[in-house]
Amino acid sequence: MPSLQTALPPELANNAIRLYRECLRRAKYIGHKQHNTALVVDMVRQQFKKHMHETDPEKIQKLKDDAARGLINHILYESEKLSGRKFSNSS
Repeated sequence: MPSLQTALPPELANNAIRLYRECLRRAKYIGHKQHNTALVVDMVRQQFKKHMHETDPEKIQKLKDDAARGLINHILYESEKLSGRKFSNSS
């Protein structure tokens, strides 16, 4: 099984690894607050493992964008909760 480092160009591998680590860090944070850390972390790991052999740069970029969007949405959610101010237009 090739590692992420050898399967992708260095610029994609480095960003994907950083993104994966940030997703895991955020999953641990969410799981700790909801008392289900193992479940949330496992969900993140499953999604990354599901696509770990993807080689199409466009698909990889879309997956990375989706993961980044999820992180941003959670950060906005936490910010809204702390500040009491809505950042999105949805109700």
